[in-house]
Amino acid sequence: MSPDSPLAAAVARVGDRWSLLIVDALQAGPRRFNDLLAQVPGLAPNVLSQRLKHLEREAILVARPYQQRPPRFSYELTAAGAELAGALTMLAQWGARRSPNLEIPTHAACGTPLEVRLYCPTCARTVTDEDDAGLRYI
Repeated sequence: MSPDSPLAAAVARVGDRWSLLIVDALQAGPRRFNDLLAQVPGLAPNVLSQRLKHLEREAILVARPYQQRPPRFSYELTAAGAELAGALTMLAQWGARRSPNLEIPTHAACGTPLEVRLYCPTCARTVTDEDDAGLRYI
């Protein structure tokens, strides 16, 4: 993988396991520090603090104070974080399909397993592997 590739850039910003699990935990809405510790098993407080600061620098989440003394914060995803959360949903679906003990996400209305597709809004159609143009980055 080229160090200048879009995937390399994404991995450099949020490519560790704890950061991705924190973003996933924040999909349900704002969380406080101790809530995140409880929701992400095995995550040490010092690592959580480090990752939260990193994700805030990367504009993936924002820290909003809810108490002045001592200073305490609630964390929530930014628009960029919510966009990343969508990509994590795709990754989780991929993992579920390859792990026999995990449930595959399904459509609540009919129970059909969900599929993730790339969609071109200009052409108003799903992009498939058979498309001649393929993917390119601009």
